[in-house]
Amino acid sequence: MSILNFADEEALGRVQSVDTTTVIVHVDDVEALRALQVNRLVALQSSLAGHKLIGVIQKIIRTALGEAKIADVELGEAAHPEVNLVRIMLIGTLLDRDGPRANVFRRTLETVPEIDACCFALEGERLTRFMGVISEVTGGAQRLSLGAYTLDPNAQAFVNGNRLFQRHALIVGSTGSGKSWTTARLLEQIAELDSANAIVFDMHGEYASMAGDGFVHLRVAGPSDIEAGKGLNDGVLHLPYWLMSYEALVSMFVDRSDQNAPNQAMIMSRTVVDAKTGFLEAGGHVEVLANFTIDSPVPFRMETVLGELNRLNAEMVPGARTEKQGDFHGKLSRLIQRLEGKRTDRRLGFLFPASGVADSYDWLDRAVELLLGGRAAKGGHGGVKIIDFSEVPSDILPLIVGMVARMAFHVQQWSAQGLRHPVALFCDEAHLYIPQDPTSGAAENAIATFERIAKEGRKYGVGLVVISQRPAEVNRTVASQCNNLIAMRLTNGDDQAVVRRLLSGNRRS
Repeated sequence: MSILNFADEEALGRVQSVDTTTVIVHVDDVEALRALQVNRLVALQSSLAGHKLIGVIQKIIRTALGEAKIADVELGEAAHPEVNLVRIMLIGTLLDRDGPRANVFRRTLETVPEIDACCFALEGERLTRFMGVISEVTGGAQRLSLGAYTLDPNAQAFVNGNRLFQRHALIVGSTGSGKSWTTARLLEQIAELDSANAIVFDMHGEYASMAGDGFVHLRVAGPSDIEAGKGLNDGVLHLPYWLMSYEALVSMFVDRSDQNAPNQAMIMSRTVVDAKTGFLEAGGHVEVLANFTIDSPVPFRMETVLGELNRLNAEMVPGARTEKQGDFHGKLSRLIQRLEGKRTDRRLGFLFPASGVADSYDWLDRAVELLLGGRAAKGGHGGVKIIDFSEVPSDILPLIVGMVARMAFHVQQWSAQGLRHPVALFCDEAHLYIPQDPTSGAAENAIATFERIAKEGRKYGVGLVVISQRPAEVNRTVASQCNNLIAMRLTNGDDQAVVRRLLSGNRRS
């Protein structure tokens, strides 16, 4: 049964001219014309049975006959003493039935309306039903409410939760437009679902007030947490240095401007692999030794690495007559200095936790279970994990957020297909750590991680929800992979242009 059944007397007007995707409708009733608004949806009769054409109102004109020539030039028709015209852009076709499926919307035009075909306004319950068809909301766990439409408060806006997160999403809007409120509303509904599994990267603690059984709140350890010895059981998350990839380690500890940077990177690679090997051998993890790489998340002692670096930096080797300086003598000083400086920086305590806090072989298992375990039907952790990054210094923020995202992606990638629990990563203030123009090695490292997730994440059940007030500053590759767009008010022209580029065909108008 069609969701859009209209009687002819409900028509707001009739088609007067047709031009490809543009239709001009003449409205006889002045009151009906006054009730119309630009950007509202309408349905038009089609020449094919069981089809209705859907359009968006682009322009509304009411003019006297003496002024009609202006409308003639712009809209193409005017032959009444008082001309009431509406220009409509066609955006798709609603089919009553497509094979076994009922009420199917296609973003193509199967036909065009005939002259004198009736045009009807989509309002209230009809608009709600139609938007439900577009989002393929079937009720139950997929149905997520966003609120009511501004143009019609009587119509409710819903999105399909599965499709929203499976195809990556972009939520944008200027400050004060309701971006954070929309995100919070989605999270509240997601947290109530038994199958919920989401990680929220909270940059400023905006979502700290969200409470309930479906939420788990974590914060990256700050100086006070470290002094108190708090860990995972206290909702405090350490992100130890040994979780970093080789590229991340180099970007953080090696100064690229140093003429010895290539040597430092090479030696660091060798010493880290040796330190990880020593840890695995000491713990009896023989099965891992044959397959691990420098990027594998295997704990190692930074003291071991520093000891080897100091030895090589001061090494003297036998020469022809007397001892001579080793190949790396004096070339590792700046690397050692940077390592020591980072270790003693209280702001980076979460990277260098005290012994016994986050340096055991099973710590990663517990952290992954907490972050990616999802919400069990009975008991277990909450489905929405909110991580507060407000204690992380801004200069390494991209590196740290990228580390968590990389861990989530790799766990999903390494898990057996039948054991993967899809997870959505909510990237709040994404322009801070997924920038279009990186200014540091930390930002480049984060961009590489998120670009890979944007391109390959769907294969492994990892979805992105990119949230930003400045979409023009978000990496274009990541934004281009977001098939779902929730756009609120944007005042900046560059930001508006980004949204237009993401839309296809005549929807850019």
